[in-house]
Amino acid sequence: MTATIEKPLTGNMRPDGVPLDLRGYEQAGGYQAIRKVLSGGMTPKAVTDEVKTANLRGRGGAGFQTGLKWSFVPTGQDVPNPTYLVVNADEMEPGTFKDRFLMERDPHQLIEGAIVAGFAIEADIAFIFLRGEYTLAAERLSRAIAEAYEKHYLGKNILGSGYSLELYLHLSGGRYICGDETGLLNALEGKRANPRAKPPFPVVVGLFGKPTVVNNVETISCVPHIINHGAEWFHGLSKTKDGGTKLYGVSGKVKRPGLWELPMGTTVREILEEHAGGMRDGLKFRGLLPGGSSTPFIVEEHLDTPMDFTEMPKAGSRLGTGTMIVLDDHTCPVGMAWNMTKFFARESCGFCTPCWSGLGWAERILRSIEDGHGKPGDLDKLGAQTKMWSPGNTFCALAPGAADPLETSMKYFRADFERHISEHRCPWR
Repeated sequence: MTATIEKPLTGNMRPDGVPLDLRGYEQAGGYQAIRKVLSGGMTPKAVTDEVKTANLRGRGGAGFQTGLKWSFVPTGQDVPNPTYLVVNADEMEPGTFKDRFLMERDPHQLIEGAIVAGFAIEADIAFIFLRGEYTLAAERLSRAIAEAYEKHYLGKNILGSGYSLELYLHLSGGRYICGDETGLLNALEGKRANPRAKPPFPVVVGLFGKPTVVNNVETISCVPHIINHGAEWFHGLSKTKDGGTKLYGVSGKVKRPGLWELPMGTTVREILEEHAGGMRDGLKFRGLLPGGSSTPFIVEEHLDTPMDFTEMPKAGSRLGTGTMIVLDDHTCPVGMAWNMTKFFARESCGFCTPCWSGLGWAERILRSIEDGHGKPGDLDKLGAQTKMWSPGNTFCALAPGAADPLETSMKYFRADFERHISEHRCPWR
């Protein structure tokens, strides 16, 4: 797999976008990780320890240590069967398209990662919980799963090892709240996708009340490469103590919007200026959301910050999904804040009052300001609302995530909000 050493996640992807079939994936070194695990004498604990040592942190946004999460799963003869692995492929975060890229371009990589992860946690059944709108990903994953079953990489007694895993593709009804792991589990059970109280945590009481691990697509896709090349190699790919590479994306009015696999810890400036080509001609940079629409804004002074789970909080933001949404000087920051708040208000599950009521109220205030009907005191009301959505005041992370871009847009672009109110108009219209 020499072609994929520096860019393991994307190194085997074809320029025409057509994914490798099973034979092509095998010729590129695919399914060697499960042979190493299942036929090479590795134990589930050894696999978990290798992933833990690699410091693979969850790529879905939270950044929790993957191997550590796996180690919490109860194992042994007394554990109630079955144990589940669930791959979170819902990807409803605005501005985020990295998991879609992985599933459409290299579906076998995800399947192999799921088999290795399933073995590590002694899972009997795995689900890929896929966003319903991802029809091409669904088609390609379905084909790849069928190929894997035909070659006996899935099902009973994989490679004669005694380990069995059934893998199912489940198409989501399409709600942002399904990105919350417990909301996802409720949806997978056929219930309304309300988040659950924690504890108990899913690793102990999860899907259908059984032990369950939920991991993101990009996270699981890293696993075969860690097993093939080792934890030390994975660390060596990164510029920081957070291991591996990262799929970084940029959308907005830049010259080359897109997605790149780069060392974890690549700076915001390098991603924005070298890979995305900088701002389009005639436009100036004002700020960006570094990890999708639920992360706080950063501005010019933060551009040299490494994009990782450790350094981004020092700049007052979070890595999130690592997919930037860029704000330019010809786009209204009030309109942008309103658009995002409108999305979060619509996607609230309605379970807790600060979220369903507060988000709706904030959306109406922002719409009024954008339409030229803002009033003195509106910004204080919005500020008070963002405090009500802070962690601990709501049942899940949806409302705190909605608070971050709104609160920081009022911090960095307050003059624009005040101008809307004083001039009774949007200056960008």
